[in-house]
Amino acid sequence: MKIAPLGGPLITKTTVTAAILTVLMAGLILYRFVFGLGAVTNLNNGYPFGLWIVYDLVIGTAFACGGYGMALLVYVLNKGEYHALVRPALLASMFGYTLGGVSVIFDIGRWWNAWHIITPGWANPTSVMFEVGACITLYCLVMWIEFTPAFLEKWAPPKSRKALGKVMYVFIALGVLLPTMHQSSLGTLLVPFGFRLHPLWQTHLLPPLFLISALCMGYAMVVFEATLVSKAYRRPSEADLLARLSKYISGLLVAYLALRWGGLAVEGKLALAFDSGGLSTMFLFENLLFALPILLLSSDKGRRNPQTLFIAAVCMLLAGSLYRLDAFLLATDRPGWHYFPAIGEILVSVGIVAVEVLAYVVFVKMLPVLEVADEGGPVLHTVKRADLAATTQE
Repeated sequence: MKIAPLGGPLITKTTVTAAILTVLMAGLILYRFVFGLGAVTNLNNGYPFGLWIVYDLVIGTAFACGGYGMALLVYVLNKGEYHALVRPALLASMFGYTLGGVSVIFDIGRWWNAWHIITPGWANPTSVMFEVGACITLYCLVMWIEFTPAFLEKWAPPKSRKALGKVMYVFIALGVLLPTMHQSSLGTLLVPFGFRLHPLWQTHLLPPLFLISALCMGYAMVVFEATLVSKAYRRPSEADLLARLSKYISGLLVAYLALRWGGLAVEGKLALAFDSGGLSTMFLFENLLFALPILLLSSDKGRRNPQTLFIAAVCMLLAGSLYRLDAFLLATDRPGWHYFPAIGEILVSVGIVAVEVLAYVVFVKMLPVLEVADEGGPVLHTVKRADLAATTQE
């Protein structure tokens, strides 16, 4: 396996479009910083959390769990055959988490005090928000350190790479611990909603449900990104490797649905799934999206079909997104209050995605991120376990 920059022009239709959306987003953010949240958003006292928190942070960081999921497989479960997927997944996660963390500043009324979140003397360590904020901040730093070998391979001598490789296991361990903590804590954020959150979503199982669904979304994003990159850059298909990865995805989805429905049964809430009006429809549709990938990936033929894999990945991403959107916005009872995202909120969220796309394209073209074929041969995905440690340190 050889990892190298893809090369090619940086100015394309994709990068130009992303750059235009980025500039538009920057203008709106500047306007928001000067004139306040009310000038750009539709937030109110009933809905202090809006699109910027729910999509950019709660959903966006779950999309960015691909690096976390691949680290679990490769470095904890010792599945070295998936090593080729680690660096591109880490790159996507790095941008997703960094921009998600930065977007929190947009949503803070007194944004100039954002540094108080994790500053001793100002921070509130007994708050779940502190735990989420601290873990996301530290995880962003850890991911940039984990990605440092790509910079060193491009611009630094081999000695520096070997020195970093000797301590990299510390950051890999933190890269597994921190998202485990804060992804589960995102579910804990809903506990203070109390009876305002519908019982189909308000449960003592919120932390594990959020953690498992985040892993599902992370693996789905790995499949989604690998499929699009193969098509966009006419690279050899990674369908065989993704087919093996899909077995873990199916297992996690089964665990999630068993926990979700088992919790409802134990808490005596099963009837609510069918007699809660529009909320029942949202709940059942959400769970259908979680169940559909299990059916699509139940056969070996389905797992090895790139189109089926891609459809299953999209279903998982939609399912996790809808679960979080329902829990934080749509399934809450706030009498007398209404909220729908303003155009400014939507454009800023689109702009954040544009920044991620733009940065991803630039990085894969300039830095060794994706594996390439040697001398025109096929891309290989078999990595001997004895070689894994050396590959990691390099």
